[in-house]
Amino acid sequence: MKKVILIIAVFFGVLACKTNPFTGQKVLNFYGNSQIFPTAFAQYDQFLGEHKVVTGTADSKMIVKTGQRIAAAAERWLTANGYPGYLKDYKWEYNLVEDKTVNAWCMPGGKIVFYTGILPICQTETGIAVVMGHEVAHALADHGAQRMSAGTLQQLGAVAGNIAIQDPEKLNLFNQAYAVGSQVGVMLPFSRGHETEADRIGLQIMAIAGYNPDEAAELWKRMKAQGGAAPPEFLSTHPSNETRIQNLTEWAPLAKQEAAKFGVTSFQ
Repeated sequence: MKKVILIIAVFFGVLACKTNPFTGQKVLNFYGNSQIFPTAFAQYDQFLGEHKVVTGTADSKMIVKTGQRIAAAAERWLTANGYPGYLKDYKWEYNLVEDKTVNAWCMPGGKIVFYTGILPICQTETGIAVVMGHEVAHALADHGAQRMSAGTLQQLGAVAGNIAIQDPEKLNLFNQAYAVGSQVGVMLPFSRGHETEADRIGLQIMAIAGYNPDEAAELWKRMKAQGGAAPPEFLSTHPSNETRIQNLTEWAPLAKQEAAKFGVTSFQ
């Protein structure tokens, strides 16, 4: 038991080992880029090899163009705010994949996929920029590594409990309660926090890239109009559509103010 406690203490001692440049806060992350990126890049290549990648079309070219603008804006912001070289290990790549799923995602290190199913929701290049900014923000803030770190701590907590509790009945109750409590009380809020953070960072970056941040709330209104059953927010990995629309509406003027610092005052 003492050994397990020592291990957990060591992990907690390195929780604040990296600073989020956009918030200035220390974050849960004890995996370096050199540990995460090579695996992510390999998984990305494998995914592309197993799916239909759309190339040479107006849509696929727009995905690449928008991604490059967003990544360049992120680098401008980071350099101006004291983080030159922050993106040196990133290998940005943007691909459109034929799939009806309404989704897009980004792997650690900047490997991004848009599914064709999300394009009708995006409607325009600015709509694509809303989604692209959000996905790029996940990579910039190291959300993938943070999720891995949180998952490691969750597992360590379970191990410690199973070593400490000897009574079989109490152990069974602990495992049931821990599984639900750690998921609903810790992991899901952690995930929702990442999504909210990516919304805010993404809004700021898209504005610096010259895209109108007002479009973000409009995109989520279209997403909401798609309907479909959704779990209560506290049981979801993502904030509700209503929460996102409210947040994005509130943050859009602030994103324009940030863009103005870079001389960007008109938006596409």
